[in-house]
Amino acid sequence: MIRLSRLNRSEIVLNAVYIERVEAMPDTVITLTTGRKVHVLETVGEVIDEVTAYYRGINILPAIHLAPTEE
Repeated sequence: MIRLSRLNRSEIVLNAVYIERVEAMPDTVITLTTGRKVHVLETVGEVIDEVTAYYRGINILPAIHLAPTEE
């Protein structure tokens, strides 16, 4: 789960697994796999950092980076 701030500064906690897309339009809009859109104060880069930290925290990201690449 990642903690973010809605545009009205209230906190929202999202399950990073359900994030499909993050866009800057100019506010940051997170689209979930359900189709729901969430507007947040954090930049796209900050959301990416939060999601990356979440995946590292549950030991999923290292497995992705350690997988052999196809040539």
